[in-house]
Amino acid sequence: MRKVTEQWLGRVGAPGRAVSGRVAGKRATLLCGGVAALLLASPLLADEAVPGPSHGIEYPQGWQQWGTIAVSQRTDNQTIRVILGNDIAVEAARSGQTRPWPAGAKLGKVVWKAAALEQWPAALGPEQFVHAEFMVKDPARFTDSGGWGWARWVGLEQTPFNQGNGICVDCHTPVKGQDWVFTKPASWP
Repeated sequence: MRKVTEQWLGRVGAPGRAVSGRVAGKRATLLCGGVAALLLASPLLADEAVPGPSHGIEYPQGWQQWGTIAVSQRTDNQTIRVILGNDIAVEAARSGQTRPWPAGAKLGKVVWKAAALEQWPAALGPEQFVHAEFMVKDPARFTDSGGWGWARWVGLEQTPFNQGNGICVDCHTPVKGQDWVFTKPASWP
């Protein structure tokens, strides 16, 4: 492994020919500089691939690193879900401050079709990714829906769903008395 690394950094030239430390250092500097440039440019490149807004809500970049609030299973459509939250939502969930959820809270629900595990048929696991949907608590902006805005991005391509907030409001109306949220935060030790 060391020999491969040395060759990569330019410490060893053609077979039997050593490269001076000065040349090796320049190659290592160029390599490190190139890697640094790629790392710095990657957020700029990623912005080009950011999905468009859903219901006027921008795609919540970085949601994949949010904390877990709960899990759920829907038997009517055979899906399993992980409910995530930004820092504000996780803090509220873990401290029991969810009636109402605080302004700035963002909840994400990541949905997969459920399938029995091959080696453990009694257990369900994720199969096909369905969508990622979000609730954003902004009482000043979403005055007609209890302070919540809803958004969804469908499939692995994260195609914005823009068929109207009415669908989301209608679905969440039965839990209006729970600040429009179905999720019961899980208990944590």
